[in-house]
Amino acid sequence: MDQIVRPKRIEPDDLNPNYQWDRHLPAWGSMAVDFELRIDFDRLRRYRISRARQALEKSEAGAVLLFDVNNIRYVTSTKIGEWERDKLSRFALLARGQEPILWDFGSAAVHHKLYSPWLLKEHCKAGLIGLRGTVPPSAGLMKRHAEEIASLLREAGVADMPIGVDIIEPPMMFELQKAGLKVVDGQQIMLEAREIKNVDEIALLNRAAAMVDGVYQQIYEELKPGVKESTIVANANRYLYENGSDDVEAINAISGERCNPHPHNFTDRIVRPGDQAFFDVLQSYMGYRTCYYRTFNVGRATPAQSDAYKLAREWLDRAIELIKPGVSTDKVCSVWPKAQEFGFPDEMSAFGLQFGHGLGLALHERPIISRVVSMEAPMEIKEGMVFALETYCPAKDGYSAARIEEELVVTNTGCRVISLFPAEELPIANAY
Repeated sequence: MDQIVRPKRIEPDDLNPNYQWDRHLPAWGSMAVDFELRIDFDRLRRYRISRARQALEKSEAGAVLLFDVNNIRYVTSTKIGEWERDKLSRFALLARGQEPILWDFGSAAVHHKLYSPWLLKEHCKAGLIGLRGTVPPSAGLMKRHAEEIASLLREAGVADMPIGVDIIEPPMMFELQKAGLKVVDGQQIMLEAREIKNVDEIALLNRAAAMVDGVYQQIYEELKPGVKESTIVANANRYLYENGSDDVEAINAISGERCNPHPHNFTDRIVRPGDQAFFDVLQSYMGYRTCYYRTFNVGRATPAQSDAYKLAREWLDRAIELIKPGVSTDKVCSVWPKAQEFGFPDEMSAFGLQFGHGLGLALHERPIISRVVSMEAPMEIKEGMVFALETYCPAKDGYSAARIEEELVVTNTGCRVISLFPAEELPIANAY
C-alpha cells in the first residue's frame, strides 16, 4: 500500500529568495542539467500553493472552487491540452487547512495519479459537470458534484463559510446554493495570490520573452513587399512551437491601412512598400505568457509614420520611468494622452491602446493600468510583479499607426525590461 506523503507547509516568503537584481535575468534553455540550477519546479509548485493558501486565509471564504484553467494550474500544477481552455471541463477545490482536490477529464485523473506526486492520489478524481451545457443539467452531474463538494467542506470544517468561485456555469452555481453553500467571488482571491511572482516564475516569463525576441528577428528579415500577414503569422507559429511554446494564443499582424483603427487580428493582406506594420505575439512557455508588440516599416518611412512612432515611444518611456514599488497605477496612466487627444471619443473606446496589464499564467493579471479604471480605482505596484505596458499612436496620414509594448519586472528599486528586440527607434525592415 502506498504511503501518503503530505507536502510540507511552507510560507511564500520562504520560497521567494533574493532576486539578485544586480545580476542579469536568466533566459534558460528548455533542458534540465546537472551543472546549473535552472527552474526549480518543486519550489515553483510549493510557492504557488502557499500563495493561494495565504490569499484564502486573508479572505472571507473557507474554500475556493476553481474552474479557470489558469487557477487550476496555479494550485494543482496540472495541465492538459489547450482544447480545455474554454470548456469548463475541469475543476479543483482548495479548502483551508486541506490539500487541493482535482476533478479532471476522464483518464487525465488516472494520469495525474501516476505522474503528479505532489498531489494526493485520492485527491485526483474523474469529474464532469456538463461541458458548458452540452450535457444538460437535468442529467444530474452538477447536482452530484455540488453535493460532493458540500460534503467535503463539511469534513474540512468550513461548510459554514462562503465558498469562493472564479468562473462558473449558472446551473452549477444554483446547485451549489441548493446544497447549502454561499457563493462569493473567488477570482479576486486567486488574482491576489498570483500577482507577485517568485524567482522561477520570473525566469519562465523571461524565457518566454526571449522566444519572442527570436520571432521578431524572423519577422524583421521576412517583412518585405508581397508577403502576406497570414504567412508571417504561420511562420511565427512554427518558430514558437519548435522552440518550446505550449500555446500560441494569438499573433496580431496588422499592416498598411489596417493600422488605424487597431483591429486586434490578422488577415491575408499583402504587405506593400512603405507600409507601417505592427505585431503582437501572445504565447506561453510552461504556461507563462507574453504580450509583446513591435512596429516596423517596410523599406522606408514617411515623416508622419516616424512622428507617430516617436510619440508612442515617448509615451511608453514616460510610463516606464515611473515604475517602482509603491507607485500607484493612476500615476502611471496620468502620463498617457487622454482618448480625445489621439482621436477617440472616450476612454472606453480607447481601452487597451494606452494600457498596462499583469502577465503570468494568464494574459491579464494584476495590475491593470488604464484611464478607464486606474484613475478611480488605483492599484499599488509591488516588487515581483511582472506586467506589460503598451502604447498606440495614429499617424497624421489617417491610416498608419505605431504600436509598442515592453514587458517589465518590478525590482526593489525600479524595473527591468525583458522584451529586448530593439525598439528605441523605428525599425525599417529591408530598407531601400
